[in-house]
Amino acid sequence: MKKKILIIEDEAAIQNILSEPLTFAGYQVTAASDGLKGIHAFWKQRFDLVLLDIMLPKIDGYTVCEMIRQESRVPIILLTALDSEDDQIKGFDKLADDYITKPFSIKLLLKRVEALLRRTSPDAASDIIRYKEITLSETERKVTVFGDEVPLTHLEFDILSLFLKNTGRVFTRDDLLNLVWGYDFAGDQKGVNFHIMNLRKKLNISYIETVRGVGYRIAKEN
Repeated sequence: MKKKILIIEDEAAIQNILSEPLTFAGYQVTAASDGLKGIHAFWKQRFDLVLLDIMLPKIDGYTVCEMIRQESRVPIILLTALDSEDDQIKGFDKLADDYITKPFSIKLLLKRVEALLRRTSPDAASDIIRYKEITLSETERKVTVFGDEVPLTHLEFDILSLFLKNTGRVFTRDDLLNLVWGYDFAGDQKGVNFHIMNLRKKLNISYIETVRGVGYRIAKEN
C-alpha cells in the first residue's frame, strides 16, 4: 500500500515541485494551499507524513503543527524559508520531526522523507530499554523519566534509543546523521546540535554527555 503524504504549502509552484517527484517515487500525495485547508485534509483521512510550510494563510504552520500534535504522532517535516536558529528551535519545540529550509534539494528531501518513514514504520523492532530513571518502549515509541511520560519527536526518540542501546559509545555528528537521519550530509550537522539540545531540555537529566571535539554519548551504568 502506498504511503500517504500531505503537503501544506501556499505556493502552487512549490506544491508542484514537491508533488511530482514524491508521486514518481511511489507516494500518494494530497496538497492543501493554506493552514485551514491543511487541517481539514488531515482530519478527513490518515496520512503517513506531513510536509508543512510555516508562513501559511489563515493558520500558520506552527499552529497547524500544534493542532496535529494534539491528536497524532504522524511524522512532520517543516519546510520553510525561515532559517534562523530561533525559528528552527521553535519548530522542534512544536514537536516537528525535521526542519528543512528553502531553497532545498529535491534529492535530499526525498532521502529525508524515506528515512523518516522507515524509522517510524510500525514494523520496527520492539522492546523495553531501561537506563537509570529512563524507560524507553520502542513498541509504543514512549519515553518516561521517573515514571512521567516525556513527549519526544521521532528524531529525538531515535537519537535517545541509539544512545541507550550503545551506552559508552561516542557518536560523532556524522554518525548520528547516518544512523538516525539515514543519510550522509555534513552540512546538516548544526541540526544535530538542535536535536541534542532539545532532547536534553525535555529529559531534564544530564545523561547525554558532550565529548569535546568528537561528539556525544550516554555513559555506561556503574
